[in-house]
Amino acid sequence: MDFTGIIGLIAGFGLIFFGITSFTDMSALKGFIDFQSMAITIGGTFASTLIAFPITYFKKIPSQLKITLKKNRYDPQKYIGLIVEFAQEARKKGLLSLEEKANGLDNSDSFLKNSILLIVDAIDPEKVKEMLDNELDSLDERHASGWQFFEKAATFAPAFGMIGTLVGLINMLGNLNMDSSDGANALGQGMAIALVTTFYGSLIANLILTPIGHKLHMRHNEERLCKEIVVEGVIAIQAGDNPKHIEQRLEAFLCEKKRGEESGEGKKSRKEKKSKK
Repeated sequence: MDFTGIIGLIAGFGLIFFGITSFTDMSALKGFIDFQSMAITIGGTFASTLIAFPITYFKKIPSQLKITLKKNRYDPQKYIGLIVEFAQEARKKGLLSLEEKANGLDNSDSFLKNSILLIVDAIDPEKVKEMLDNELDSLDERHASGWQFFEKAATFAPAFGMIGTLVGLINMLGNLNMDSSDGANALGQGMAIALVTTFYGSLIANLILTPIGHKLHMRHNEERLCKEIVVEGVIAIQAGDNPKHIEQRLEAFLCEKKRGEESGEGKKSRKEKKSKK
């Protein structure tokens, strides 16, 4: 399990709690607990997200949260090693010998297994490349729906925080002419709603929703990189390239990919390239 996310969440709430109370004046915490503000911010965010996305997206939340808590299981070096092993096997015994080796792979490597079986079946190289590229495009679309869900919800939360602020200000201004103690209480309640809703909206967006969306996006990039390595490797095996050359090619591909991510440019998806043509 990847505990960094849990540690970050606990640290975030802990620092906010420290900023509010300094761990000494617990009475200050009462001013930050307002159920009307929670209803406006949390309820409004949920309602808008429900309008924007079908209910099937909400059913995927538990599995997506599980992905963010699990350690990354996609190691590029592992896949490069497997590709080189398959290349050496094909070099010695031919492509047909790869079928038994592919069937012995773990179920978690179904993409690698299916890719190897495509070249074992002597399918045309261009057809193999097209089929695998389509699989990657499908992966992009399927995973994008996950992080886009949380990123969109993260834009709704601050907006409803602002709506709650407007509601509180309107209520506060509407009670300015009241002279009784009830008027003073109404002013205080209105001010609380006005400020706390903005606090809730920013907290939900920046400490929960946006980090989850980013983590899902990062997990997708890790998986896609490994599958791109598989595609490049399988095509090279089918072409009969030297295993040592394949290893060097994939290592260079990995370094180039990392440089692109560090520079912020990244490699554009094939779907985007096709749309520009």
